[in-house]
Amino acid sequence: MHKQRVVFVHGLGSFGAAAWPKQHGMALAYDALFLRRHGFDAVAEPTESNVAADVAIVINALIDSGGGHIVAHEQGAISAMLAAIEHPDLVHSLTLVEPACLSLTAELPATGSHRALMEPLFDARTQLNDADYQREYFRRAFSAETGGLDTAEARRSARRLRLQAPPWEAPLQIVPGVPTLVLTGGWEPLYEEIAGYLQETGALRRVAAGGHRPQDSVDGDQAIRSFIADVGRARSAQAS
Repeated sequence: MHKQRVVFVHGLGSFGAAAWPKQHGMALAYDALFLRRHGFDAVAEPTESNVAADVAIVINALIDSGGGHIVAHEQGAISAMLAAIEHPDLVHSLTLVEPACLSLTAELPATGSHRALMEPLFDARTQLNDADYQREYFRRAFSAETGGLDTAEARRSARRLRLQAPPWEAPLQIVPGVPTLVLTGGWEPLYEEIAGYLQETGALRRVAAGGHRPQDSVDGDQAIRSFIADVGRARSAQAS
């Protein structure tokens, strides 16, 4: 039996399969691909983020299977939505987890406050070293402290973070006709504002425990699996 493809697009932290520990088992029922966005590599030095390259990675992962589902976290939701805008015929469904889709809600208050807080840091990123930038980013975005850069991967991660483009610059729009789930952790007004906007434009909205990674919770994982299964069954019924 032909397995439906599910493409997983990570956010800023871990990448590839490591970014989706609770979803590994979906490979039993689906043709699951755990992508690595541009500049994310376990050995090579990070490079400047490239949204167009990320979109191409997502689209290429869908073309050879005739389309599939996309599950994307944080900044990964930007390239997922842009791929759906460019090739809606290839996207069976979109699952957006804590999506950093700030350009959709640019005129709303929580998004405006977040941008006002983060934009000066983005503007100064070439004047800061990796450690200082990471420390300030986590303090502003998550009110959290970061660990030391005592391993090669920690240093690459900090460098990679500083090289990411601001999320509010992406030319996003809603993609009519693509079933969409937005999953948030209920902890941060910014992501709830984005989720509310998506809900008002037709998305199914769910909240699960887990903070910025609700996909790691039992309820969040179940929401993702149930949504994809429901869309898959509906597509199969339409085709028969």
